[in-house]
Amino acid sequence: MYKRFGALILLISILYAAQPAFAQTPTPPSGPTYIIQPGDTLSSIADHFNISLNDLMAANSITDPNAIQAGQQLVIPGLEGVTGTLDTEVINFGESFNSLVRQTQIPAALLEKLNHIISPSEFYVGANMIVPKQDNATTLTNRATPQAGESLLEMAVKQNTDSWTLVSLNGLSGTWDALPGDVLYAPGSTSVSDQTVSGLPSAFLDVKMLHLPFKQGGTAEVIVKPATGVTLSGILVNQPLHFFPLGDGNMVALQGVYVQLDAGVYPLELDAALPDGTKQSFEQMVIVGTGDQPTAIEPVPSDDPNIMASEDKQVASITSMVTPIKFWQGKFSIPIYLPAGVQLRDCETAPFGIPRSYTFNGSTYHYFHSGVDFSACEAPHALDIYAAAPGKVVFAGMIPVPGNVMPPRGNLTIIDDGWGIYTLYAHQSEIGVTVGQQVQAGQLIGQIGATGHVTGPHLHFEMWVNGVLVNPLDWLNSTFP
Repeated sequence: MYKRFGALILLISILYAAQPAFAQTPTPPSGPTYIIQPGDTLSSIADHFNISLNDLMAANSITDPNAIQAGQQLVIPGLEGVTGTLDTEVINFGESFNSLVRQTQIPAALLEKLNHIISPSEFYVGANMIVPKQDNATTLTNRATPQAGESLLEMAVKQNTDSWTLVSLNGLSGTWDALPGDVLYAPGSTSVSDQTVSGLPSAFLDVKMLHLPFKQGGTAEVIVKPATGVTLSGILVNQPLHFFPLGDGNMVALQGVYVQLDAGVYPLELDAALPDGTKQSFEQMVIVGTGDQPTAIEPVPSDDPNIMASEDKQVASITSMVTPIKFWQGKFSIPIYLPAGVQLRDCETAPFGIPRSYTFNGSTYHYFHSGVDFSACEAPHALDIYAAAPGKVVFAGMIPVPGNVMPPRGNLTIIDDGWGIYTLYAHQSEIGVTVGQQVQAGQLIGQIGATGHVTGPHLHFEMWVNGVLVNPLDWLNSTFP
């Protein structure tokens, strides 16, 4: 019996060994994960990480390369030793390659590899940067700036640490390697509770740039939280910045970006005057991208450039004053009557920024459309013009031009909305307000007409932001600040 039982066990073993192996649960793909951003394609992601499209699809079991969406997570194969989430951050003002390495403690070589950085000077405001994030990682926030003549030991004592810890955290060659004005990071939390991570000098507790990257014909919004007693100023491209309080300790500057400025990188400088009379400054290049304006040149009837230049110069002078009072709240209102169910685009006849070619005496002049044109849309208030925001009327009438002829904008009203923001309403048949009058958003201020250099009745609506013409539609669709 024992022999038969042993034979049976042997037979079962042989039969089991002959069976095909059971299907194993596939091993989940390993590697860091990347969160798909708006505008990404699978090919662009593969190109950025220098991997093949097929490997990326295989690692994520993707069969259709077009079936991806923003917010989806992808495993990135081939990045040995890299874990966590590959987060996409927009470079803000004050962030540099050194400050990012110091505050995250991520090896410089890894950041260079993930972002194809050739030179650390490529940290432009508005650019995207991929930064690995770990669930248990600690980002340093306590920063300090060595003053002239201050040793690293003296600064370490102030930060309740030792000089060699500062050397290690900040990648210095030794205790002698800290330079005045350099931004260093120390253990512990910052002494200012709302101070955020930044590579800025200590006078700037926080800086935020909204609507990045900046665009041609757009409005740059710069929000700064200064240290106590600090007075702010600055320059964007070649325009001085004017800062106003937001009521929460932050200051804001709104600045138009010239529509015919070439897309590229330009300087943004922030300056701080401290209570003790010292100054701190920081300058960084910011990206200015292509705006929303059409690119095809629009030929228009002949016009005298001297008359146009004279009117433009006078309008620019009127809108150059910066009133320290902000009159508006929220979005600006539509300046024409818009019946229910009618879209604003249905009444728009000419967009902002379209290049224009004027001919006069056989010569060609290149300009751009300085505002948005709206036709009389629908009854019963088709010709009404309304104030887009509260403010004070600073001009009502016609701009005098050489030769005692009709000025290009005809009858116009200019309203000071405060903080260097102006709205202009041109070609009116009737003006319903007077200089010095305070108006409210939605108030009737005139009638659509055909005065000036026009081919038919319409409202020409302009916006000036600290001396620069911008696209008014941005202010109708978004809130500043």
